[in-house]
Amino acid sequence: MSCLVYGANGYSGSLIARLAVTRGERPILAGRSAAPVRALAEELGLPYRVGPCNVAMLEDVDVLVNCAGPFAETARPAVAACLAAGAHYLDITGELDVFDWMFTQDAAARSAGVTMITGAGFDVVPTDCLAALLASSLPGAVGLELAFSAPGGLSRGTARTAVAEMGGGALRRVEGRLVPTRFGSPSREVPFPSGVLPVGATRWGDLVTAYHSTGIENITVYMPLPPGAFLAPIFRFGPLRRLARSLIRPGGPSADVRTSSGCEVWGEVRDAAGGSASATLTGPNAYALTADAAVTAAQRILAGDVSPGVHTPSSALGAEFVLSLEGVELKRLS
Repeated sequence: MSCLVYGANGYSGSLIARLAVTRGERPILAGRSAAPVRALAEELGLPYRVGPCNVAMLEDVDVLVNCAGPFAETARPAVAACLAAGAHYLDITGELDVFDWMFTQDAAARSAGVTMITGAGFDVVPTDCLAALLASSLPGAVGLELAFSAPGGLSRGTARTAVAEMGGGALRRVEGRLVPTRFGSPSREVPFPSGVLPVGATRWGDLVTAYHSTGIENITVYMPLPPGAFLAPIFRFGPLRRLARSLIRPGGPSADVRTSSGCEVWGEVRDAAGGSASATLTGPNAYALTADAAVTAAQRILAGDVSPGVHTPSSALGAEFVLSLEGVELKRLS
């Protein structure tokens, strides 16, 4: 049985390919840029393919791991190819529009006998699993708040996506509907394990994925606001957004930075009677967690552990999936 990593020449794709090899896997590497895909494949002693993600690319492939952003451009053709080829699909997107579209493909995936897991990286494995754990601890919860802190730098792809999403402002889910709000508003303080941090509302995948995982209709996701966050509205303007994206350098956090930094996630649910439950998670650097989650999820799909259809990480692999990843701990549950 074979796995193909598409976008292997990117920052996260390369980490996923390398980790897969250390676990005894021999994925096929693929992407749109011949030279870097070939160089990585030769370094790791792996087969490779170059070109668009289509049915021909997926010949003899059982699972596609899509790491090629922007996913708004790659997810649709990749999913169509998987449905046509009968290959399972997994991605590491954090893009809300992509999540929304992915769930429209559930019936087609079930009919084709194809398993699809969307958001199988830091976006949104720890938040999605924590949301599901909290929801199960408080049946009837009507509100969910999540917050994350992930210092240690961004890859080029993540930074470019962040610029685009900041221009769109923040979102909240209110009574089941996505409602626009100013980036960073509302704000609050969150008791992370390392200490209390001020955070503000952002656009995050759980506004879609946690809604599907838990059924909770009121969701806000927060993050520590970066310096200059008040300038976010200027990225609404196409020329300024394109300029900012063009200035972002390739690459991502170094191995030393990944080793020396970690992530924290906080969540709280409440019910209509005033009951609540909260918990925190700590884990490794967000990119290390992404690689671990994606490789582990792909192995679980190959093992036949996940039913056909479109899934969030927790609906596919269980709310405790995140606790199986290296260095992740559930710190508090009240």
